[in-house]
Amino acid sequence: MSRTSNRSDGDIVRDFLSVADLLEEPQLAQLYAYLAREGEATVQNVMDDLELAQGTAYSYVNRLVDAGVVDVTDDEQPRKYTAREIDLTVTTAAGDREYTITPALIDAVGRRETDADIDTYIDRHGVAGLATALTYA
Repeated sequence: MSRTSNRSDGDIVRDFLSVADLLEEPQLAQLYAYLAREGEATVQNVMDDLELAQGTAYSYVNRLVDAGVVDVTDDEQPRKYTAREIDLTVTTAAGDREYTITPALIDAVGRRETDADIDTYIDRHGVAGLATALTYA
């Protein structure tokens, strides 16, 4: 999902909003990161590995598909899903700062609920601070 010059403004805005949803909801970020790591998975895999209820797993997967950050790779049952690559750079209005949103950032946000260190870091420095720290990691 890299931003390129041949993409329409509407596509770029949609991509940005999709990524913003991931950064706002750790559960969605966790699922995206899982699919990015696994390469391909079924909803049953998601349920087993992330310990999600069936309805929750289907809801989250469908939200990510609708957002355009996850693709259906096999239409036969059981369907398989894979994460689309995300590489998005956001520049502040003043132009003095750039933040790169990568799968590593989304993974870290997804682990916020289970990793007290990440949660504390985000509370103190925000997601932008975490993005900056990951740039230098």
